[in-house]
Amino acid sequence: MKHIISGVAILIIVVVGVLLKASMYVVEETQQAIITQFGKPVGEPSTEAGLHFKQPFVQKVHYVDKRILEWDGQRTEMPTRDKLYISVDTYGRWRITDPLEFYERLRDERSALSRLDDILGSETRNAIAKHDLIEVIRTSKDRIPVKDETLVESGSGSSNIGVLHPIRKGRKMIEQEIQAAAREKLAVFGIELLDVRFKRINYNPSVVEKIYERMISERQQIASRFRSEGEGEAAKIMGNREKDLSVIQSEAYRRVQEIRGEADAKATEIYASAYDKSPESRDLYSFLKTMETYQSAIDRDTTILFSTQSELFRYLNNANGGTE
Repeated sequence: MKHIISGVAILIIVVVGVLLKASMYVVEETQQAIITQFGKPVGEPSTEAGLHFKQPFVQKVHYVDKRILEWDGQRTEMPTRDKLYISVDTYGRWRITDPLEFYERLRDERSALSRLDDILGSETRNAIAKHDLIEVIRTSKDRIPVKDETLVESGSGSSNIGVLHPIRKGRKMIEQEIQAAAREKLAVFGIELLDVRFKRINYNPSVVEKIYERMISERQQIASRFRSEGEGEAAKIMGNREKDLSVIQSEAYRRVQEIRGEADAKATEIYASAYDKSPESRDLYSFLKTMETYQSAIDRDTTILFSTQSELFRYLNNANGGTE
């Protein structure tokens, strides 16, 4: 009898233990729980960490993460407003704020990530299609657009090469637009979208080579412009050098002639004061000057014809000491 009573007691204890275990569940700090009965949620979600109770066997616990979760979108090619195809890779952060709504509409995180792919991918394409490439890749709109005159082809009038268009929004505001548009659509699923960012933006591989060719062409235009300006400046410098050299030479020649003139005048004055003191000195001066003329004008091969009345012939006629 005692053995039977002991067995029944042990059985009762086991049953009670099983019932207690089936009726209790623990919610971790990073979790929130939803109770379902025959597949339908019952009661309010358990969002506080600790020990909670439910009806055993007929009710089931479904745990939902309440931490900030990661969404990493797939790289997708899409066109900008200026018809440039780019490859955009985005990522985001989200969390479950209404676990009951989340469970009823999505059930699990895999479905949530799929819905995030659809909504965020669609909003990203819409935002990229409404803006030019420069708006998407620039972080802010603080840059002042400047037209690089070195890239404008001569004689081409208005050219779009080297023109930096004004930035009205910038990448940050575009990211905020995507987040605002997607947040409303995700709120009905019990999801709060915390952040959306562009991870990487790149050109479509099919147009990368064309972009490089355009960049090379623009750099070559700049180099050609610099060479042209340098050659023009060099020609101007050479012209100024020749002009300055001519001015210096003419000034030097003028100064030389002035000095020579002054010297000749001074020499003439000295000669005049030296040889104009008496008739004999004047004759001596005339004789010396005539001899200098003979020396400079007559050599061994020179033939000169003088008239008998020539002043130069006067001294030759009297070379033997005779009188006129």
